[in-house]
Amino acid sequence: MPDNSLPSKSHSGCPVDHSPKGNTNQQQQTVEAPHKSTYPADHSQQTPQPLLHSEAKCPVDHNNADNQQSQINPLNMMPNLSQTKHAGQATDLSTERELSSIPRADSNEDAQVWEYPSPQQFYNALARKQMAAPEEYVDVMVDIHNFLNEGAWDEVLKWEARHKDVCQMPRLMRLQGRPRDLSPLARISSWIHGVQPFDRHDWYVDRCGKQVRYVIDYYEGAPENNMPSFNLVVRPAIDDFGSLSDRAKQLWDDAKQQYFSKDSE
Repeated sequence: MPDNSLPSKSHSGCPVDHSPKGNTNQQQQTVEAPHKSTYPADHSQQTPQPLLHSEAKCPVDHNNADNQQSQINPLNMMPNLSQTKHAGQATDLSTERELSSIPRADSNEDAQVWEYPSPQQFYNALARKQMAAPEEYVDVMVDIHNFLNEGAWDEVLKWEARHKDVCQMPRLMRLQGRPRDLSPLARISSWIHGVQPFDRHDWYVDRCGKQVRYVIDYYEGAPENNMPSFNLVVRPAIDDFGSLSDRAKQLWDDAKQQYFSKDSE
């Protein structure tokens, strides 16, 4: 069912290949929408300007557009990324992968979570799509990538908190990158603000037996102290009445906080 999104507030992110350890060897505007979060990427190294604009997109193709011989993982719609040093690569990049805080739905163990790509895998994904990848900044790019995904999951958990009486631990089942598909909310926002998200993901969450789809739009924010920032718009897709109800309740909660809390002060 299409995402008939109501105007709402949200947040930013993009998980890449999160296979668990042990399983196998422009204009810059803030987009208002329910649940909105801004993530300044405050790292010890500055990210070069070209990475903030012309390359502001997820490096991994989740749509199997040019993967003739790659085996596609159905959980994230992307090929298994190599840990091998790329031809022409001058420096050695780490092959260590960081564990996320996002629980996997295909595991019965609470400790088993999605795993982020290593810097080497991230570089290989960039190179495979013929995107410029300054080797000295790959570690920073991976940090930003992981930071945004953690932020996106935090926003999902805020929505899921409405259902904590029926599910204490929602889990991420799978995800799909849809960078070419504007959600209705993103399309409306582009008409108003003149800016489009640089990426979109659909995350499928297991709410203790019920599948809930979340739509995440990723926007570039205005740089803060010469550091990049990003705005994420995260909300449940209106695939059923329950998600529509959650969206309506959040709009009402936001309106109360904005207009009525000040009157009581």
